[in-house]
Amino acid sequence: MTRYEALGNAIESAIRRSCEGKRVGIAFSGGMDSGLLAAVASKYAKSVTCYTCGTDDSFDVAAGRELAGILGLPWVQCRISEDNIEDTLREFILATKVSDPFTISYDLQLFTVCREADERVIISGQGSDEYFGGCAKSVEDDDDEYEAVTEWGVERLMKVSIPCEMSIASHFKKRLAYPYLDEEVVRQIGLLDPDELRPKNLDDRKAVLKTVVSDLGFPVLAHRTKKASQYGSNTTELIRSMARRSGVRYNRYISRIYESLDLRNANLLRDAAVDVRMDPILLHDADEMLEKLGKTHSEVLTAVYRRMVRDGNLDFIDGMNDDV
Repeated sequence: MTRYEALGNAIESAIRRSCEGKRVGIAFSGGMDSGLLAAVASKYAKSVTCYTCGTDDSFDVAAGRELAGILGLPWVQCRISEDNIEDTLREFILATKVSDPFTISYDLQLFTVCREADERVIISGQGSDEYFGGCAKSVEDDDDEYEAVTEWGVERLMKVSIPCEMSIASHFKKRLAYPYLDEEVVRQIGLLDPDELRPKNLDDRKAVLKTVVSDLGFPVLAHRTKKASQYGSNTTELIRSMARRSGVRYNRYISRIYESLDLRNANLLRDAAVDVRMDPILLHDADEMLEKLGKTHSEVLTAVYRRMVRDGNLDFIDGMNDDV
């Protein structure tokens, strides 16, 4: 028995359950994570098509085309360009009601895949980076900071990214499968020593998954390099370019599109609109609390502002200075 055999079996079983006997699409970057999904799915699915979002000259499009050829699987480019990016952003925002620029840049790739794919089932590699130590920014962190970044990544994934992607799937009448988030896969990961999962350097990221990939019979995938999807697809650079052309910053460009779609729920003839930016995880938790309390964001902010104006300070909010 190999060191990670139980984990490998769990991953293969999760992929098999998501695709057996079905026509499936793979959200395909051309990297190891999505490569393993496609390779294993091709053993069990009725058909497998790889879909890669990106500009014509993007890293992901080149990598996706190459790896699909190696695997002998059909491949489709979900093309984004200056000609269609703004319309795509509008459609994305209308479908998800998401205004957070990072979430949009990160999940726009899946949106284009779901829009392009003929298959009802789309298999995604979400969770691989968070659970297998794939985040480049945290490699040099100390132990406490690394643990905090890792926990934050999982929390953001489950509270922000996945709900957004569920809205995307609903919009296109698709069903998303996340083998790396499968309950047994996550349980098997939890049985490992955290030090095994933590990368020692940039090249050591996802070392456990690389071993699993080789053990499952796909060593050609184990050292496939990839970039974060928003950069590998050129999504972020494309939006930045459009923002510069409009004479505004990236975030403001996204905000303008959001506002143009009448999603603010504010009657500007009667009320003033306050543009509030906050951590999307905090917003998620606040939404849940407000729903329990039967209150709206407007009611809470109005109450806080009234008290602040009346008292001339924020002393009534315990720990306000610490939070800020």
